[in-house]
Amino acid sequence: MAVLNKIRQRSLVLILVIAMALFAFVIGDVFRNVDGFTGSQDIVATIHGEDINREPFMFAVQNMQQRMGPNSSETQVKNNVYNQELRRIVMSTEFEKLGLTVEKDKMRDLLEKSFGSYPEFQNQDSIFDVNKLNAFIANLKDIQPQGAPLSNFTINYAQWTNNEQSLANNALTQQYYNLIKAGVNATQTEAEDDYMGDSQTVDLKYVQVPYSSIADSLVPIKNSDIKSYMQNNKEKYQVDATREILFVEFREEASVEDEDVLKVELLALRSDRVEYNETTKGTDTILGFDNTDNIEAFVNSNSDIKYNDAYLRASELGTAKDSLTNAQIGSYYGPYKDAGFYKYSKVLDKASKPDSVKVRHILIPYVGANRAAADVTKTAEEAKATADSIYNVVNRNRSKFIDLLELSSDKVSNEKEGVIEFTYNQGFAQEFKAFSFDNEKGDMDVVETSFGYHIIEILDQSGFNNTVKLATVARKIEASEKTIDDVFNAKQKFEIAAETGDFRELAQERNLTVKPVTFKELDENIPGLGSQRQVVRWAFNDETEVGDYKSFPVSGVGFIVAQLVDVNEEGLMSVEDATAAVRVEVLKEKKAEIIREKLTTGALADIAAAQNQTVRTANGVTLKSTTLSGAGAEPKVIGAAFGLEEGEISKPIDGANGVYLVEVTKVNEATKLDNYAAIQARLSNLRKNAAQGKVYSALEAAAEIEDNRAKTVY
Repeated sequence: MAVLNKIRQRSLVLILVIAMALFAFVIGDVFRNVDGFTGSQDIVATIHGEDINREPFMFAVQNMQQRMGPNSSETQVKNNVYNQELRRIVMSTEFEKLGLTVEKDKMRDLLEKSFGSYPEFQNQDSIFDVNKLNAFIANLKDIQPQGAPLSNFTINYAQWTNNEQSLANNALTQQYYNLIKAGVNATQTEAEDDYMGDSQTVDLKYVQVPYSSIADSLVPIKNSDIKSYMQNNKEKYQVDATREILFVEFREEASVEDEDVLKVELLALRSDRVEYNETTKGTDTILGFDNTDNIEAFVNSNSDIKYNDAYLRASELGTAKDSLTNAQIGSYYGPYKDAGFYKYSKVLDKASKPDSVKVRHILIPYVGANRAAADVTKTAEEAKATADSIYNVVNRNRSKFIDLLELSSDKVSNEKEGVIEFTYNQGFAQEFKAFSFDNEKGDMDVVETSFGYHIIEILDQSGFNNTVKLATVARKIEASEKTIDDVFNAKQKFEIAAETGDFRELAQERNLTVKPVTFKELDENIPGLGSQRQVVRWAFNDETEVGDYKSFPVSGVGFIVAQLVDVNEEGLMSVEDATAAVRVEVLKEKKAEIIREKLTTGALADIAAAQNQTVRTANGVTLKSTTLSGAGAEPKVIGAAFGLEEGEISKPIDGANGVYLVEVTKVNEATKLDNYAAIQARLSNLRKNAAQGKVYSALEAAAEIEDNRAKTVY
């Protein structure tokens, strides 16, 4: 009771303590998710003050994913949708500034240009009728969200308005670019300069004191020098935010023991085995490879690859082609490893087969067949009956083949009397190819493919080579459950050890390869692992610190354990990362100062002798040249030379490869043209053509963008 009384007396204190703990928990979570105050998780991005909301964004992603198909990753599709929205908003902002709009009459012109050929919008004289267009749009609006047929597709009101908006945006964009182009031209002075840059030349002498003449060890470089150079050349060392990780793989691959088990199982298939039958309560004898009377059924019930009843060329036999080609009929080969499988093959037959054939055919398609025309109405059964009838006629009289070609839907081969010549390696329907190569010259039959029913006659065969027919039982090489458990346990032990140990050393002890990779926040792929957004998100999480590690399941691999080892924020590159590249430039600057201090005035020959160098010459140099004869790429030196009078010696010039003194020995003036209009027009056209591509890049670079994709949809 005394204890209870004390608790009651201190209940207020306990309530306050609990309340403070809850408050701290909530506040801590808020600070960890500060974006909850600074930006909505529903906003993908804000561009020029316009929000791209998550729900319509993801709806657009879903629609684009359906159009692009399974070969496009979700991240690629999201990037495409984002870029479309970015372009739309950036350009719309420009249209609004200039007052560019698409009025009603202009929209009707755009619609007529796009849909004027559609019969639904034409009158009885096949002329575009705007009233029919208006009626169609009004009907779409009335029946929304349902759609109405148009040509060979169906469209609803929302899709129609989106299409109108797209047409309007395209028209406005073109108008905008035309306005830009109208203001982009070259002047006559620029045309004259361009002509002179090609035509006027100078002959010159120069002395080069190369930077390599001063040893690097004589030029001390401090961190302050690196920082100063970076500050003076910020544009060269701006970087996006990146993260660097190290990772090791724990691959769920078959062990040697797993492979040995597969080989034993394959070899055991040769012998008959006895199995208990639950239904009959007796034993059944299951025939093995040696005694089975149904090879196809045996292979299909025991193999991960279905039976292939075909004669195979050497190029189709995989890693064991030499052994299988030379094996005797009835003999076995294997087990052998090939393309991720262990295989055990029995040689059923050998034959000489052609590599090239000449056939002719008549194709009767049916509804649903591959590439069947819209006017095809036959069912598969009706097409088969027609093909059989044609076969019966042609089989009695081969000369009728050409007369019946008008029934064939293969218009290309029809122009060549139905004849097709092809090699075994060409991409023809498997059934068509099998009949053509596995039968003999003169044979004819009805063969079904995905295109319909073919009446095929073999006219000629050539290039005969040895082939082999095999019965192959294949088992995919996969890790056993024990191996998978062992891999998982090894991964777990590595993680535990990494809590206190060095990541690289632990990997080395376990013979694991440490792989470094650096990526940006919106990147998707990791070399060798494919799409791994989960890893990128973790590395960029505000709570992930340098030294933290985490394991991730990876499809097709098993697991990886990754450690964050470096964080680079957006902005100027760190001194440590930039030092290697910047050091080279700082060395040049400091060596240039030293060389300039040692240079004397006077004739080039005297200066060259004092610096233990030689005087070199370069004749016929143009202003557009980038290479100085004997010195390499030195555009700065060449540009300085064209600012000198004949006989004048330049001041020291800091070039790419050394410090230079230049003397112009002769100026070769170009003959002026009477008219520069052609050059002016050429330069204007070049600039106009380049403008369109550069305008949007400039607008995007100047746009006010708050990009939240990494936190909202990636």
